[in-house]
Amino acid sequence: MSDPEKPATILVIDDDSEIRYSLKRVLNTRGFETLEAGSGEDGIKAVKERTPSVVFLDIRMGGMGGLETLQHLRAAAPQLPIILMTAYGTAQTAIEAMKYGAFDYLMKPFDSAKVLALIEGALKAVEDRRRAGGYRPSVNTEDYKEGLVGNAPAMQEVFKTIGQVAASDATVLISGESGTGKELIARCIVQHSLRARGPFVAVNCAAIPDNLIESELFGHEKGSFTGATAQRIGKFELCDRGTIFLDEIGDMVLPTQTKILRMLQEGELQRVGGTETIKVDVRIIAATNKDLEAMVKAKTFREDLYYRLNVVRVRVPPLRERAEDIPAIVDYILQKLEKAKKARVRIVSPEAMEMLVRHRWPGNVRELENVIYRSAVVTQGDAILIKDLPEELRQTVAAPGSSAETAPEAEAVTAAPGAAAEAATPSPQAAAEASPQTLLDRVFEHFGEHHPGRLLEELEREMVRRAIARTGGNQAQAALLLGMTRNTLKKRLDAEKQQS
Repeated sequence: MSDPEKPATILVIDDDSEIRYSLKRVLNTRGFETLEAGSGEDGIKAVKERTPSVVFLDIRMGGMGGLETLQHLRAAAPQLPIILMTAYGTAQTAIEAMKYGAFDYLMKPFDSAKVLALIEGALKAVEDRRRAGGYRPSVNTEDYKEGLVGNAPAMQEVFKTIGQVAASDATVLISGESGTGKELIARCIVQHSLRARGPFVAVNCAAIPDNLIESELFGHEKGSFTGATAQRIGKFELCDRGTIFLDEIGDMVLPTQTKILRMLQEGELQRVGGTETIKVDVRIIAATNKDLEAMVKAKTFREDLYYRLNVVRVRVPPLRERAEDIPAIVDYILQKLEKAKKARVRIVSPEAMEMLVRHRWPGNVRELENVIYRSAVVTQGDAILIKDLPEELRQTVAAPGSSAETAPEAEAVTAAPGAAAEAATPSPQAAAEASPQTLLDRVFEHFGEHHPGRLLEELEREMVRRAIARTGGNQAQAALLLGMTRNTLKKRLDAEKQQS
């Protein structure tokens, strides 16, 4: 790893000397150290001799081409951010660049602001991955085997109830929002029950048309209705001496509810169009995301069936009520993806994890699993960073560090304009809920009143002080946080000392 106290080293690989000169001039004036290579072969040699912080690589060069060079560089230094340069911005270029592991690509002609923004993003990604390296949630392998992960008090109550009810044949009603893992709870109950070796069938009542659900559950005789060309055995018969899981039972129509009630009371059924009474021994576990009590009052769900189903109630909490479990769940998802050979990412940066924890997750664990899978696919390294999370999630959650979550020691550092900073920066909760425009309005309002004509100067000074405080005085990390080189930061700190 490069020394954080030294300026970042940028390697420019391009067979066009004018391009190399232009980039070198821009980078040197910003305090970066610049290396040059006029071919892919020379670039590979330069990386092996001295690993740079970031590489700019031209796609079209004489000799070894940019994409081939990229593959060699990735093999030599997997974590090295490589930015491809091209004058031909086609869809194929973008696809190929990202497919072979480029950090990003830069269109020619380019401006200095874009170049510096890409470097800033690349350096931050490297730092995030370094900091993410130690993240390892503590989860028992037994939890992974069960598929149930969580230490939150609400989930511990769920686990206790599973243990209490598993060995009996009592009917269980599982309630919870969509995506909370109700079927997983049902399967866990079965695994620990006396019927563990018996058949288990899950039926999504909401997915079966009303005119077919009776046939699906109870079976039918040949010729009992149009299209019934043969006898069919229903799910309840298939589950004899086992367990049936009726998911989304609140979507079941009243006539079918009546037949389910009889099944529960008598332990017998009749196929559609049949006259024979068939005895079955089936345990029922039902689940719903609806308010069955309200449906009973509205007479859209049978009251007697409700009480038959609600012998033991298991309420699965939504993910937002057990946010402390998210790191462990994420680790479980990543291990599952790796086992299925869908992704090989095992690390999440602290900032990305904080954003995941702060998200409200309306789709619960199912949504979280989708986000982690998507992020693991698009990440360019071995860690999921904030930039890898879906844009819609990043827009709904304030980025970590964007609010005034300042450590106590930071307030001592900001003693001079402390009152201004306190008034200008909202609380963490307010910052998370306020829009960027609202926060800027507050800043302009305060500084316009207390420091007219010096808004930018005072704001920059305060940002530098807070960055130093948040990083514990580490100038290299503070520079990364602010998006500037360490030399630039040092000059600003020296200038402030001279003024004070």
